[in-house]
Amino acid sequence: MLGSVEGPHDVKRLDAEELPGLANEIRDLLVDCCSRFGGHLGPNLGVVELTIAIHRVFDSPRDPVIWDTGHQAYVHKLLTGRAAGFGALKQEGGLSGYPSQAESEHDFVENSHASTALSYADGLAKAFKLRGERDRTAVAVIGDGALTGGMAWEALNNIAAVKDLPLVIVVNDNGRSYSPTIGGLASHLSKLRVTRRYEDFLEYVKEKIGNVPVLYDALHGFKKGVKDILAPQVMFEDLGLKYVGPIDGHDEQAMEAALRTARDFRGPVIVHALTQKGRGYSPAENHDEDQFHSPGAFDRVTGAEKPKGRIWTDVFSEELVRLGKDREDIVAITAAMLHPTGLAAFADAFPDRTYDVGIAEQHALTSAAGLALGGLHPVVAVYATFLNRAFDQLLMDVALHRLPVTVVLDRAGVTGDDGASHNGMWDLSILQVVPGLRIAVPRDGERLAELLQEAVSVTDGPTVVRFPKGPVAAPIEAAGRLGAMDVLRAGDADVLIVAVGPMAQACMDAAVLLDAQGISATVVDPRWVKPLDEALVLAAGAHRLVAVVEDNGRVGGVGDAVARLLRDADVDVPVRTFGIPQEFLQHAKRATILGRVGLTGQDLARRITEAVARRDQPLRSPSAQR
Repeated sequence: MLGSVEGPHDVKRLDAEELPGLANEIRDLLVDCCSRFGGHLGPNLGVVELTIAIHRVFDSPRDPVIWDTGHQAYVHKLLTGRAAGFGALKQEGGLSGYPSQAESEHDFVENSHASTALSYADGLAKAFKLRGERDRTAVAVIGDGALTGGMAWEALNNIAAVKDLPLVIVVNDNGRSYSPTIGGLASHLSKLRVTRRYEDFLEYVKEKIGNVPVLYDALHGFKKGVKDILAPQVMFEDLGLKYVGPIDGHDEQAMEAALRTARDFRGPVIVHALTQKGRGYSPAENHDEDQFHSPGAFDRVTGAEKPKGRIWTDVFSEELVRLGKDREDIVAITAAMLHPTGLAAFADAFPDRTYDVGIAEQHALTSAAGLALGGLHPVVAVYATFLNRAFDQLLMDVALHRLPVTVVLDRAGVTGDDGASHNGMWDLSILQVVPGLRIAVPRDGERLAELLQEAVSVTDGPTVVRFPKGPVAAPIEAAGRLGAMDVLRAGDADVLIVAVGPMAQACMDAAVLLDAQGISATVVDPRWVKPLDEALVLAAGAHRLVAVVEDNGRVGGVGDAVARLLRDADVDVPVRTFGIPQEFLQHAKRATILGRVGLTGQDLARRITEAVARRDQPLRSPSAQR
């Protein structure tokens, strides 16, 4: 059946008894594709029936469906005509792992940063209302931990204020984000998942007083009080939102009925669906850590993941545990990503010193500030792309008070196949403006351990340590020291290459190729890129050209900081910056993207050779130019 589904209209034409077969086909395809290349398998196995019901009730794209987070939209892709290309999911030239406007009119936003769907949907529904498009409904599917984000509750507060807003909110309650969802709200929803007392009470009220309106009105206040005691869904209704549920999210017919009721109300309604992450694939269902949230390639029969080798995150994880044994003041904070950021081992060793705040990066940073004010040294581990959300807190709550908080940025630079929103290519630019902040960028695993030790020893301000996704780089030993910088290769006075962290190997490769062109290059690793070592001024002044190579956007990054340092010191040597163009990159493997943007040894050697050649050309007079 899936092969004949070219869009939601085909889903609507199916008979109800055909839908379980369609669901089975979808799950089979999800497991097959994700076993080969990896992907967000667990969340999507849990939303199969829910997604089918949405596309049978609503008319996408006229009724926009916004997914939060977008990693649970695989089934949506399959039902909107993209099944044929699903085998190339997250591969170069294939489908994105998130909704993508470039792929389909059914994808309104690439909603891969959590807790934003309700705000998008709020704006869309208000637009429909103002434009008089009364036959349109905005649908927001929020789950997989996204309701732990404060932005979602800001949106709910505003949505509830407009009683005739054409908006349906589907809460996909699987009790988990990456791991079991943390926090008071999560506990509140967990109670709701197992509460039958209120449902029984409603049946009793309906049976006993349903036909006596006067008595019903008299007892309404009493019923409301009982409801407060018996079921926590009053939380939503107290906001002024109509509530339907909880519904078995794997009962497609029940989901359809609930969604039709919500759609026809023509006001904001929450439909609460209970789902099981990893549904229908036993290795995922029985996977305690995260129900196969986002596995790499795995054996389809056993579910065993294929070996990944040692990655940067492993080095950080091991070193933090070692530091935690030596220092009782070190505490760890994660934003719903205990395992992906490598904090699980620290949590196992020091459970009382580990805090999972849910998908709430802003709270994570300001809570860290409070911990630091209380005499501890917090280590906040997040993906680099998610630090963008907590910039104000890092600036005004941590740095302003010169607090010793260490932020560890995993997946910094090009992450590749996770798409535009996950490339951590912004941090070295936005963090340059934070007073008193120190930023370390290790080039290999040994330097990561070394720089993390140095970072947590800082007592008078915040520090950042950033590293990329994937296998840890092979060690590159220093040939010497210049100030606090490592000299990786000593050369003559032609070119000084400033190699930022994991770009060191590409810079060393470039230096060898430059030698073949008769151009001698010195390669230094600054280790700490903010503040830059003053020794860099003397080194730059002794060379004809400075080239700065970084795995970050070129604008405002380390290259610009080096140029500013030299200008301030009245050093006139030209600076060439090599980094990531300021654009949203299409998904592909990290190595492919680095090649595409010119950050390989061969590309760097060619471009530096061209820059040196231009320096050697004598200036032509205006008459000669004419």
